[in-house]
Amino acid sequence: MDAIIVTVMPLDKFARNIHYLRISLTDRCNLRCVYCMPEEVTFRPQTELIRKEEIFRLASIFVSLGVDKIRLTGGEPTIHPELVSIVAGLAHTPGIHSVTMTTNGVLLQELAEPLKAAGLQRVNISLDSNDPYEFNRIARRDAHQKVWKGILAAEKAGLTPVKLNAVIVRGHNDENLLDMAAMTLDYPWYIRFIEMMPFGGATEFQLNQVVTSHEVMERIEIEFGRLLPVNDGKLDGEAMVYKIPNSQGTLGFISSVSAPFCSLCTRTRLTSDGKLRLCLLREDEVDLLTPLRAGATDEYLRRLIVENIWEKPWGHGLADGSVPINRSMSEIGG
Repeated sequence: MDAIIVTVMPLDKFARNIHYLRISLTDRCNLRCVYCMPEEVTFRPQTELIRKEEIFRLASIFVSLGVDKIRLTGGEPTIHPELVSIVAGLAHTPGIHSVTMTTNGVLLQELAEPLKAAGLQRVNISLDSNDPYEFNRIARRDAHQKVWKGILAAEKAGLTPVKLNAVIVRGHNDENLLDMAAMTLDYPWYIRFIEMMPFGGATEFQLNQVVTSHEVMERIEIEFGRLLPVNDGKLDGEAMVYKIPNSQGTLGFISSVSAPFCSLCTRTRLTSDGKLRLCLLREDEVDLLTPLRAGATDEYLRRLIVENIWEKPWGHGLADGSVPINRSMSEIGG
């Protein structure tokens, strides 16, 4: 991919510098996590999904606008047949300083080394419980052992620091969160507890079963003592970071529902069907793929992106009862 000349920084009307792009490679997944998607689901036809060359072209346009950080998501990105070459193309694009990925880890044992060699820097791996029975019940697939091997493979390959994401669901894995936290005593991992967010058709379940970061922290401190703040108590991305005294690893708390961090948001999203989604928890989207396939110039697409990023909403509307229902989490990639 050719060198890109930065022409304008993508600021929104609130002067936030939107330099972080999350690209969903597919809406498909090899798990069926209870908070993310139904057991029976119909995926989009492959013809509607963005192709590798289209990803590269749009990524180049975003880079020309100041985007320097890309995260690949899904669905589940590791099931994409061209994942390694996509990573390589993005990692070698001038102007992109960071290429990372969020994955469920099921296929990571085989892919960790090739992805590292292609230029992937880090991975976030979903691990909602370290108890095999509990994990498999949440994922609705017998996958815990594969995920655990994937975590070890990522660490061995140098996709570090290893970040593990746990969405805490009341009645499903909230009784195991102390065991999850305790893993940082023995491993230099970064375990992040995430509040479940409401999406699509499962919103009643998601709202009723949410466990707040405050409750999670309180239960951890009862067991392990007062947590020590990391990063001077400032947000690290979207997480407040702490340590259990004398632990090797760290704990993060992502409070998207109870204590949103919208004022610090620097990201936008490209869905697997080529829509620019301005906020994870808002339905506002702009179609980029249709004009691209219709022959739009780079300059036209650039203006379309800039004009709509300017309109990026201040934050979500959960407090006002506004819940996004046009997509499930698996269609956006988090």
